[in-house]
Amino acid sequence: MTLRNKLLTAAAPLAVAVLAQGAVAVAGLATLGRSSEAILADNYRSVLAAQRMKEAIERLDGAALFRVAGRADLAEAQAPPHRQQLEAELRVQESNVTEPGEEAATRELREAWEACLRAYDAFERLASPEVLRRAYFEGLAPRFDAVRRAADRVLALNQDAMVAKSERAKREAERTTRLVILVSAATLLFAGAVSVAVTSRLLQPVLLLSTAARRLGEGDLLARAPVLGGDEIADLAREFNTMADRLAAYRKSSLGELLQAQQSAQAALDSLSDPVLVLSAGGGALAVNRAAEQILHADAGASDALAALPPEVRAAAERVRSHVLAGRGPWAPKGFDEAVRVDETSGTRWLLPRAAPLYSESGGIAGVTMVLQDVSRLMRFDELTRDVVATAAHEFRSPLTSLHMAIHLTLEQAAGPLNERQQDLLQAAREDCERLHALVTDLLDVSRLQGGRVELRVRRLDAASLLEAAASAARARAERAGLVLRVAPPPSAPDVLADPDRIGLVLDNLLANAIRFTPSGGAIELRVRPSDGGARFEVADTGPGVPAEHQARIFDRFYQVPGTEGGAGLGLHLAKAIVDAHGGAIGVESEPGRGATFWFTLPRAPEEEAA
Repeated sequence: MTLRNKLLTAAAPLAVAVLAQGAVAVAGLATLGRSSEAILADNYRSVLAAQRMKEAIERLDGAALFRVAGRADLAEAQAPPHRQQLEAELRVQESNVTEPGEEAATRELREAWEACLRAYDAFERLASPEVLRRAYFEGLAPRFDAVRRAADRVLALNQDAMVAKSERAKREAERTTRLVILVSAATLLFAGAVSVAVTSRLLQPVLLLSTAARRLGEGDLLARAPVLGGDEIADLAREFNTMADRLAAYRKSSLGELLQAQQSAQAALDSLSDPVLVLSAGGGALAVNRAAEQILHADAGASDALAALPPEVRAAAERVRSHVLAGRGPWAPKGFDEAVRVDETSGTRWLLPRAAPLYSESGGIAGVTMVLQDVSRLMRFDELTRDVVATAAHEFRSPLTSLHMAIHLTLEQAAGPLNERQQDLLQAAREDCERLHALVTDLLDVSRLQGGRVELRVRRLDAASLLEAAASAARARAERAGLVLRVAPPPSAPDVLADPDRIGLVLDNLLANAIRFTPSGGAIELRVRPSDGGARFEVADTGPGVPAEHQARIFDRFYQVPGTEGGAGLGLHLAKAIVDAHGGAIGVESEPGRGATFWFTLPRAPEEEAA
């Protein structure tokens, strides 16, 4: 016997129960339907006709009153249609006599109506107002009342019949409901008992097969399903046993060793606390570790692994993935400002993306291995460091100002005359105070910008005027250093949105850096040109240039190229912080011995603002 026939046999008692229950329910509904149909056919039409006749007699009575009041025109307009309506409804009632006593009541209604018509015709022939009034109250009004009473009697007979039939239908519905419940309970108990017994017998082989499959999934390759018979489940059990035999042989082969190596690699990924994503060139997830599943909700089998990531993480991952797939090599972050924030119930994480290409056998890029390093603690340490530096700089500022003022007053000989040696020493001290004051100011500016405590006063600016203002402020320093400072004619650069004071500080720092490292006789050129979404500003010099190995870190805080002398390493870092706050980018292009070009971008001002 096949599994299909067995299942049909198990379902047969339930089908019989459903059919029996349905038959009883259909019979009850048919009875209720006939009761409702009888009410509608026998009584509802008569009730409706009686109500309409009462309304027509009221309208006819009103027409008679109009004639008594001297408005014969209104009476002639109102009386004929309502006479016709009452006559039509009376014929309907005469053709729908269904209840005991209704025929006599209908005949009485006909006689009252005909007497009323005769009285109304005689009433219409009268002309004197006094005669009309007496004829209405003595002869016509009683006829109207007689018609109303006859119509009320017909209405009451049919309404009482409707109530009686409704009660009978209600009792019939209750009896049918009890019968359906009784039959349903009996049939369901019978069908349930038989179905449970048959189903339990049918499911026994399935349970054996499920137990064997679970043991096989847990790694027990000796698990087998001892199911006998000739149905489909027995065939499935035999196929399962064959599969288990082949899996046991497979485990002993070299492919099994490869699978074990893959499992070991996955275990190594899972042991990492940082999220790891191994993506194919098409964006599918080749592998993810447990941290990626828990923190980023990544799915190892997803065709688009980045779709399930949080929006900020997805944007950063797309940027890193595009960089690697374009053949630009591994992605290494330049600083903590590239970290991405992820909010969790337990707190906030900061993830810093790193990536390396995954090569195929032919040497092409087949995918990307991405590690999102958890730098939350390092970010907190960096923030703490910034706070400490800002606090220290703030505390230095007041005594440093007092010291600078005291040295200045002493140099001005406010406290008495000085000899030449004393003046030289105090002049050097004043210059050191000025350098320290500039350093403290830079430290506070960097701290405020990175902490978001500085409000940029952004407005529409002409790019060429920014360069001219910066060149005018630095031209005297350049001439003292024996350098030529020039501004290249701008090729119709667009207006930008920027804070003029802050961007002026950026240009001043870049120019000061170029003046410091360009030998006497060299040249410095300021340029601006359109770029994607804004304008690109450039400060090019003819100095020794920046070695390639130091270009990635030259904008870091306190970083100086080895072998050079200069400030504290804050000027370029401050310039980067200001440009980042404007939503732009900053960088350097240089070849050793051939000068350096420092550049930054600013966003374009919208066209509608110009209009």
